[in-house]
Formats: sequence, C-alpha cells, structure tokens
Amino acid sequence: MRCLVVDDEPIVRRAVVRMLEAQGFACVEAGSGREGLDVLVGTGELPLVISDVRMPELDGLGFLTEVRRLFPDTAVVMLSGIAETTVAVECLHLGAADFLTKPIEMSEMHARVARALEKRALVMQNRYYQATLERRVREQAERIRELFLEGVQMLARALEAKDPCLRGHSIRVSHYSVETARRLGLGEPVIEQIRIGGELHDIGKIGTREAVLQKPGSLTEDERHQICEHPALGEQMLAPLARESPGVLRIVRSHHERLDGFGFPDGLQGEAIPLEARIVAVADAFDAMTSERPYRSPRPPADALGELHQVSGSQLDPDAVAAFTAAFPDPAALPIAE
Repeated sequence: MRCLVVDDEPIVRRAVVRMLEAQGFACVEAGSGREGLDVLVGTGELPLVISDVRMPELDGLGFLTEVRRLFPDTAVVMLSGIAETTVAVECLHLGAADFLTKPIEMSEMHARVARALEKRALVMQNRYYQATLERRVREQAERIRELFLEGVQMLARALEAKDPCLRGHSIRVSHYSVETARRLGLGEPVIEQIRIGGELHDIGKIGTREAVLQKPGSLTEDERHQICEHPALGEQMLAPLARESPGVLRIVRSHHERLDGFGFPDGLQGEAIPLEARIVAVADAFDAMTSERPYRSPRPPADALGELHQVSGSQLDPDAVAAFTAAFPDPAALPIAE
C-alpha cells in the first residue's frame, strides 16, 4: 500500500518513512504542503497521508483542507511537535483521521495508522453497501462508533496520566452513574449514554495546565476560570465525533450545573439541567469527596453521603441523590479510591 509523508524536516520525515516501511508501506515523500499537493495531483488518490502541522508556505491545516476537498477518501494523520489541544481539535474538525504528538513511538504509529485505515475502509464500504445491505451498514456503523469510543477513551486515559489524583475517577463516576440511572428506571439506551458520558465527563481537563490541576492551595481567579472552561471545551472536543450520542454531550457540558443556578458554564436551573447531567453530578461529587486531592485528604464515605443529602435540592437533584443512596446502601462496599 502506498503512503505520502509530508514534513519540512528531512530527519523527521525519514524517521516516519522508516516506521511505515517497516509496516509494509511504499512511501512517497514531500517537504512542504504545496509539494505534497503536487505529488497527490500527479499520482492520484493515496490511501494514507501523514502530514506535519507546522510547515512553511502551505501549513498542515491548509494542506489537510485541500486533501479533504480533492481526495475525500484519503485517511490523513496529522503530526505536531507541540501538544496543543486546540490544534488537535481543529485537525479533527477539518477531517483528520487522527492526531499524533512528536516524538512518535513506532508501536503508537502502527496502531494509529491501522485504526485510521480501518475506519477509512469501513466508511467506504458503508457508502457502497448503503442502498442494498442495511444490516451490513448497521454492523459497520457500530464498528465506527466503537473506533470513536476507543479514541476518546485513549484521551481519557491521557487525562488521568496528566493528573494522578484523577486516576480511576472517570470509571468510578461512570459506575456510580449507571447504577443510579437504573434505580431511576431509565431505559438501556439512555443508561448507555450515561455510562459513556460518566467516563468522559472531565475530558475537557486535558486542555487545563497540570500546574492548575495539581495545585495544593487556593486557585487564582484566572486558574478558576481555566477550570470552569473544561465542560465547554470537552463538548467542543467531542461534538464532531459524537453527533449520534447527544446525551454524552449534555453530560460533558452540564455536569457542573447546580439546581440553584450557581453552577457553570451556563448557570442552568432546576429541570433545565439535563437529567443525565444531574445524575452524573451526584456521582462526580461523591467520588471527588472520597478521593484524595492536592488540596485536601479524602472524606469517609459516610460523611460524603451525608454531604450529598445536605446539598440535595440546592446543588444536587434530590431524586438522583435518593437513587444513588438506594443503589449504594453500604458505603463500605463502594469502589472508593485508595
């Protein structure tokens, strides 16, 4: 299979080519976005393009835009030497199949390329079978969804690696939220979105500086503003990827809203806050209180449950608090962070 590698640094370009050749690719090289377009126009559509973001003349984003316009079936994986969340989000918005940060591990390159090409193949097959093979389309659409979840779950793991105090937090919040939703009698499709949303609720914190996440003392006004931005940033990161899961987006954006209207980012009140987000807010509050944080020690589960009831009706939804308590009547049996 042929592949185009575009990077203005010859050493980096050759290193990427060697990785891909080890994977069985026949690589064509280009030293700029403009040269890369010329290669594609001359050779025709290629299955895979690997491109740097920062290049002279036509940069990576401009090159990506043109490739998607001229060769929409080409899978494009973008590279950057700087881990900038906004750049990664912009690349995904423009249609990149994936985003990698330099320096690149060979195993990571192989895994990401394989996933990008699998998604490309599935999308092309979906288009071909759409009219006549509805069952096959449904199966492949589910696989595309699974690939999306794998990608964002990797981002969630990256967030937990960034802040050791968050390790295991998303899985516990997801578990608590699912059991609470079952107590409330919600259907399985809604519960599945709550499961995913609980796991990804803090994904926007990947754009928050580690110094802020791990600060042991009080936050400055600017630092508090950074924290308050994470729900909206998380929604922005997931929006182009999760249009089939609106409940997940509602959770990510609104899990810090309060019934009394003093939450963020929108200051929603009462039932204007989506039910899924109200459920996750209870689970998130409990796990935050029972987990160690840079600025305080964990609270005993019984104390945390008491606090949930104390703020029920002002901060948290009373029905969700009651359902949480019914789902987990024995605090000693909870999967509390150690």
